[in-house]
Amino acid sequence: MDDVNLKAPDYYFNRELSFLEFNQRVLDLAQDPAVPLLERLRFLAIDSDNLDEFFEIRVAGLKERLERGAISVGPDGQSIPEQLEAIHARARALVADQYRVLNEELTPALTEAGICLLQPQRVSRAESTVLERYFEREVEPVLSPLGLDPARPFPKIQNKSLNFIVKLEGTDAFGRDTHLAIVQVPRSLPRVIKVPPVDGDGDRLHLVYLSTVVHRFVRKLFEGMTVNGCWQFRVTRNSDLFVDEEEVDDLRRAVEGELAERRYGQEVRLETAHDCPADLTAFLLQQFQLGPQDLYPVPGPVNLNRLAAVYDLVDRPDLKYPPFTAGVPARFVGGSDLFAAIRERDVLLHHPFQSFIPIVDFVRQASRDPQVLAIKQTLYRSGSDSAVVDALVEAARIGKDVTVIIELMARFDEAANIELATRLQAAGAHVMYGVVGYKTHAKLIMVVRREEEQLRRYCHIGTGNYHARTARAYTDYGLFTADEAIGQDLHELFLQMTSLTRTPKLRKLLQSPFTLHETLMRAIAREAEHARAGRPARIIAKMNSLIEPQIIEALYQASNAGVEIDLIVRGICALRPGVPGVSDRIRVRSILGRFLEHSRVYHFLDGGEQVLWCSSADWMERNFFRRIEVAFPIERKKLRERVLRDLETWLADNVNAWLLRPDGSYERAQPGDEPPCASQQVLLERYAES
Repeated sequence: MDDVNLKAPDYYFNRELSFLEFNQRVLDLAQDPAVPLLERLRFLAIDSDNLDEFFEIRVAGLKERLERGAISVGPDGQSIPEQLEAIHARARALVADQYRVLNEELTPALTEAGICLLQPQRVSRAESTVLERYFEREVEPVLSPLGLDPARPFPKIQNKSLNFIVKLEGTDAFGRDTHLAIVQVPRSLPRVIKVPPVDGDGDRLHLVYLSTVVHRFVRKLFEGMTVNGCWQFRVTRNSDLFVDEEEVDDLRRAVEGELAERRYGQEVRLETAHDCPADLTAFLLQQFQLGPQDLYPVPGPVNLNRLAAVYDLVDRPDLKYPPFTAGVPARFVGGSDLFAAIRERDVLLHHPFQSFIPIVDFVRQASRDPQVLAIKQTLYRSGSDSAVVDALVEAARIGKDVTVIIELMARFDEAANIELATRLQAAGAHVMYGVVGYKTHAKLIMVVRREEEQLRRYCHIGTGNYHARTARAYTDYGLFTADEAIGQDLHELFLQMTSLTRTPKLRKLLQSPFTLHETLMRAIAREAEHARAGRPARIIAKMNSLIEPQIIEALYQASNAGVEIDLIVRGICALRPGVPGVSDRIRVRSILGRFLEHSRVYHFLDGGEQVLWCSSADWMERNFFRRIEVAFPIERKKLRERVLRDLETWLADNVNAWLLRPDGSYERAQPGDEPPCASQQVLLERYAES
């Protein structure tokens, strides 16, 4: 081990390519016949949306750094040009797979199930008449075709908007000889349209892409001219906001200004119809200052994530996951006194298997309880119609001291968070925007209540956002506690985030950017010491992403010391498992299924002490050093045993788990001789029983 360089690039996967492999696993679910058909379509839409964001943020960031002259390499040793070349090669293969799945698997399967996605070449005469009326009534009035000539330059194209380039012949009403035009389609128009039954085919549901309708009737926009061709295209732009927080006087106003510019950021990708002529694709690439490597021709609609609309349009429960009712702990049922229940003992919720409602009730009871003096909360993403925010507004209006720390820079939720901040401020709440230079990603609520001539703090700390909709789709833990030490820790944390005070040493909580990374490094090293001394040593950690080099190196050292290490990493993983002499005892699995695995859990055997933390932080540099994150201990024995049992269930999954191999490929787990174990279904049943 001493002669092995654990910093060598061979022992690290590239984070960008690892993300694309995660996207491939999502696409695998879209191909899985065991998944209900409409859920498969939804996974395809999610896959497309993930890829959009990847280009908007990650590829855009690499291009931006390259333009500034940077060619720096990461732990994997790849330079920026090498990464971009590898990204485009892998992304092209992924996109080809997406459209193959849509055209060859999902569309035929939907047709067989009575849901017809009408193809341009297969629209009947009766259907064409219906679509023409729709075009004339709903589409044509909001379209503004733009001819291209010296007086009418190429228009600004919004990020990810649907557009068409049209080839024309003839002259317009003014005698101008225009050969090209651009048709921009407003976002207000639905991208998937339900077609009324025709041809006596009332038993089948007919849907059509908006792009098909525009393509079929675009000639109506150019009366008196000949349309020789029409091809859709879409451009993806850099969508990462840049706000120098140390240089602005008003962070909120600066973010609002950046949001207005986001739709016209630097171009990073061009998608066109697969049959768009070479001269027109070259013209578009020139307009967007992109190279041939940035071109993605596609045999279908250019925006697959709009297929999510089909899921909502189609009322077919038989083609979706069966509904379930999230449970509520018995002590929280029937309008009970939540403060008394929490005071009695800690309560741990596991979403979505257990309901988000107790969190709403907790804030709502606090807002109406005359003994409650103050409510303090962090908000990263909460949704525009949040019941939690409604309760905070109510509390502020009746005079309670309400302090809310809203992260304005929560990516793609900036506008919603500005709107929430406005509501809360209008109600009289104290609204802060966190700490300059650090995103506030911790999930915290603290309620201060007067009881028997003393103040008591009631706390909720979670791994996921205070967002009711995602709490039904993301797996997360949340702890209710009246523990005095944790309450004092939260008090100190809120003081730190809202004032200029220095935070003293916390009693039970770990915090980024101060103690979380160093504590985890010590915990990993301690497991290695136990192993060297011949004692049992084990680490189980669950997270979304693992890329921080120091943590990875420490895990390699622990593996070589004899520590058994199981990592459940949903997305990006830079660690290379199973390398002889480096990571023999490290196993990495990714679990994907009905719910998005989002909880972060760190377990260390620690000589039998069973140290267990839940956290808002992934094992990434940003979470350890550039964000405010919190990890909280699970100390009550019964709760700790429950989480450990959940971890073992995830590790036993042989249906929805993918195993990371030393070469970077993922292999889907198979039951073999063992009975099938789909962890999310097991947890659904387990929590339903309890």
